Amino acid sequence: TQNTGGTNQVPSGQSFVVVVAIDFGTTSSGYAYAFTKEPECIHTMRRWEGGDPGVSNQKTPTTILLTPDRKFHSFGYAARDFYHDLDPSESKHWLYLEKFKMKLHTTANLSIDTDLHAANGKRVKALDIFAYALAFFKEQALKELSDQTGGDFDNNDVRWVITVPAIWKMPAKQFMREAAYKSALVSRENPEQLIIALEPEAASIYCRKLRLHQMVDLCTQTTQNGFSPTDNVGSGMTQAKEHVRRNRQSRTFLVENVIGELWSELEEGDRYVVVDCGGGTVDLTVHQIRLPEGHLKELYKASGGPYGSLGIDYEFEKLLCKIFGQDFIDQFKIKRPAAWVDLMIAFESRKRAAAPDRTNPLNINLPFSFIDYYKKFRGHSVEHALRKSNVDFVKWSSQGMLRMSPDAMNSLFKPTIDHIIQHLRELFEKPEVSDIKFLFLVGGFAESPLLQQAVQNMLQGRSRIIIPHDVGLTILKGAVLFGLDPSIIKVRRSPLTYGVGVLNRFVEGKHPPEKLLVKDGTRWCTDVFDTFIAADQSVALGEMVKRSYTPAKPSQQVIVIHVYCSEKENVGFISEPGVRKCGTLRLDVTGTESTAPRREIQTLMQFGDTEIRAMAVDVSTGRTVKSSIDFLSH
Repeated sequence: TQNTGGTNQVPSGQSFVVVVAIDFGTTSSGYAYAFTKEPECIHTMRRWEGGDPGVSNQKTPTTILLTPDRKFHSFGYAARDFYHDLDPSESKHWLYLEKFKMKLHTTANLSIDTDLHAANGKRVKALDIFAYALAFFKEQALKELSDQTGGDFDNNDVRWVITVPAIWKMPAKQFMREAAYKSALVSRENPEQLIIALEPEAASIYCRKLRLHQMVDLCTQTTQNGFSPTDNVGSGMTQAKEHVRRNRQSRTFLVENVIGELWSELEEGDRYVVVDCGGGTVDLTVHQIRLPEGHLKELYKASGGPYGSLGIDYEFEKLLCKIFGQDFIDQFKIKRPAAWVDLMIAFESRKRAAAPDRTNPLNINLPFSFIDYYKKFRGHSVEHALRKSNVDFVKWSSQGMLRMSPDAMNSLFKPTIDHIIQHLRELFEKPEVSDIKFLFLVGGFAESPLLQQAVQNMLQGRSRIIIPHDVGLTILKGAVLFGLDPSIIKVRRSPLTYGVGVLNRFVEGKHPPEKLLVKDGTRWCTDVFDTFIAADQSVALGEMVKRSYTPAKPSQQVIVIHVYCSEKENVGFISEPGVRKCGTLRLDVTGTESTAPRREIQTLMQFGDTEIRAMAVDVSTGRTVKSSIDFLSH
């Protein structure tokens, strides 16, 4: 289905009327769409009911509420508000989940049965939760499309795109696809209807379209929006936002078909880095431009880690534990889950007010039930706890608030920002990453003036830092563009080395004696790692790796081949340290009976895409063999 070769071909999926992209984020989510007939018009979803003070409500929080009998109830602000209004005696039976996407990144042996914990401590199946969330977005988007076109909009006319971090491993990507099948977003029979897109790649595609009035250039800070260069970054961002808000009554974005002004400065071979800072992860991708079509080539495998803005919430939680005791906080979260959510929301809006030049303190409202429950739990007041704890810079204000000095708030950002800067440092030391022309800072966390300043200090003018105005929507819009033309990214780098274990003829002196296996008088070497593709190798879109396999017994109906992977580039044996079994390649040869004495099954594996695909052919009959790679079975 992937289109390779000429540039004037119609991209695959032209039968779709509309492309809808879902940005299923750790902290907030949303969707956007474009009709294939007018690809330069990207529409972002309708405004949501609810919304928080001081937070742009273009996306909705990634929160989900299930009834006590585990049926889907609501998503986003609606879930949060309903949960909040429940009586504590009732709310402890309802299942409320937030920030659960990170589980797919952090679970080492992810499977279809992986569990999540709701706020009240109860366990639910992760697959169910992801499927509920996708079903919610499907319903919302189809409803909006039906209203727009004045009739029932058919799901078969939609090409769906779901974005995931580029640093996710194959099991997590496959998990997202399984959830999409479960939610009936697309059917297993028609896998092409869903594309899994990589977040920084999507951002990259959108950033190329930027015009100068759509971004803040941190390095020049010129008066491109009527700001003087002396304005600090934060205020530049705020004014830019105001400017955008005034000019944007509608939520349709025109993406110029011309290449953006920024792009016109880029020449063949120029390199840039996209730093995608979200709620859960930070994802770094290095791209090089290929003219004339403006195709992209990935120069270095995606890197990053779990260093999103959630890290700041964890630091805040650690601070609360230091002041009030871990035992109390653990207990409070389970016993008063809705009040805990309230406290985190209050923290969230103050977190956004943190800036390098801030001098006045930040006040965080403590919910009444926190103060009340603490007194019952400890027998003394919150105020007493603050006085007694030797945490600097956090005081109790008489209006019942935690008063944090700007230094105290900034110190909560430090570990996360340090991780990001450390990662950037390491990236910029790689030979592939020399002479970077631009650094695009995208994702919700990119709005943080503290992060912006840290990146500026680190780069010291080595490359220009560009921040799109609607930084939280950059990925969403790029994902729509990617869905319209998935062949835009021509070359990717493999994050891991993939291969299978095979038997080779034993070569004296070359193979270790303990790997010798004698079978019917033939000497074999066991556990040999047959490499499909090496870590950091360039792979073109649609590039195939061919291998032939013979069933051990002629009557065998299913050939199961274990796929192994490693971070190392050169692997000799599957038994080496760092090599792990990561999936199974199943070749189902039923119905392709052959008379040939030795059957040969030729497999073709495609690695250049965001997901790995397998196809297989029975050589003697030319018939296609059912094949799939499963990364979720153990």
